[in-house]
Amino acid sequence: MKIYTKTGDDGTTGLQGGSRISKSNPRIVAYGAVDEINSSLGIILSNTSDNDIKELLTKIQNDLFVAGSDLSNPDMTVTKNRITSKMVEYLEEKIDQLEKELTPITKFILPGGHEIASQVHFARTVTRRAETAVITLSEKENVNVECKKYLNRLSDLLFVLARMINKRNGITDVFWKQ
Repeated sequence: MKIYTKTGDDGTTGLQGGSRISKSNPRIVAYGAVDEINSSLGIILSNTSDNDIKELLTKIQNDLFVAGSDLSNPDMTVTKNRITSKMVEYLEEKIDQLEKELTPITKFILPGGHEIASQVHFARTVTRRAETAVITLSEKENVNVECKKYLNRLSDLLFVLARMINKRNGITDVFWKQ
């Protein structure tokens, strides 16, 4: 099978179920943004040697494929390949686990520090944009509420992960100066 089909040359793309919509449709923008998160995590994975981070981000990458599938299927009666509450709970558990290594924060933290932490901060901002795209879609069409929750928790997890990476590398948080 060839990678190119030429079916999208007219500016449309296919959804699960066989319908075609414009590539500028909010649904396509939403799952395209989720794909961008996945790619940004791939950059982090190619640059880190920490096994616990690799394991966590690889699981998240797999979950993001489910999120993309979820968003590409407008038929909400289909329950296969949907983000679930258990996936959201997993992120919450990981956030709680990582926060145990960190001191509480009282001010805004500037993104940066260690190179990997900076890449994680970037992935967090991509996740926020994806979440916004999914919210925009949900204002027009039905969207799995767990998918919205997942992206919200993922950005939180990435924030905590970036802080933890900095701490493990002896880099203290830099606070916003008002």
